[in-house]
Amino acid sequence: MGTVTERDRFLQAYDDELRTDAEVRTADTVERHGPLVVATYAGGRGFVTYRDLGGADAARVAELVGWARRRFESDPAIVEAEWKSRGHDLAPGLHEALVASGFAPDAPESIMIGEAERLVVDVELPDDVVVRRITDEAEVRAASAMQDEVFGGPISKARADDLLARLARGDGTEQWIAEADGVIVSAGRLEPVPGTRFAGIWGGATRPEWRGRGIYRALTARRARSALAQGKTLINSDSTEFSRPILERSGFVKVSTTTPYVWHR
Repeated sequence: MGTVTERDRFLQAYDDELRTDAEVRTADTVERHGPLVVATYAGGRGFVTYRDLGGADAARVAELVGWARRRFESDPAIVEAEWKSRGHDLAPGLHEALVASGFAPDAPESIMIGEAERLVVDVELPDDVVVRRITDEAEVRAASAMQDEVFGGPISKARADDLLARLARGDGTEQWIAEADGVIVSAGRLEPVPGTRFAGIWGGATRPEWRGRGIYRALTARRARSALAQGKTLINSDSTEFSRPILERSGFVKVSTTTPYVWHR
């Protein structure tokens, strides 16, 4: 038998602990169709995930995609929906079926996993930058708008509403920012996953003019400390090409890729 690598162990933990139920725990509704787990959220968002596709061939994959499209199209409350794909899944013809059903691929991201303690470092920040956790509604909305702007999308009230609802649940979700002279220059959230060893770090966004100054790394270190305080020993992140190298330098491993395919009404 071959040697089990750290990547193998982390990928197995990801598949076992972070897929299906763990992904839709905050949804308004959850239903199943064959291997699919289909969720809806406040603000008119739909979401499709699965542990695997059960060995489906291309024809069956196309059937599943078509069903998902019809499911969202038939619900007038849904304004957009995401099918979350993973690069290591056996899913013949998935890209073609999704595109044919009107799901457009966003940029692929790297699934990064590592020990939380590896991120807990002291980072020297510019004198005018402060990192702190926020709960105030106006600050949360300002941080969400900054993240939308950095990621190149329109400012989404629904996304901010969803984040505020998560913070209000008191389940350990936290929003952190870095600010300079009262202006938010970076932001990201922490989401512990109940019943697992994991906490996710999400939404990490830094204004372009503030990159390369240790701010994202400091924001990540504070979230990792908080994760450890909540008993979480592993961190996962879907990372852009800006954040992936930072996590790799801290010993994190790229276990796979994920590509969201998004349908808009």
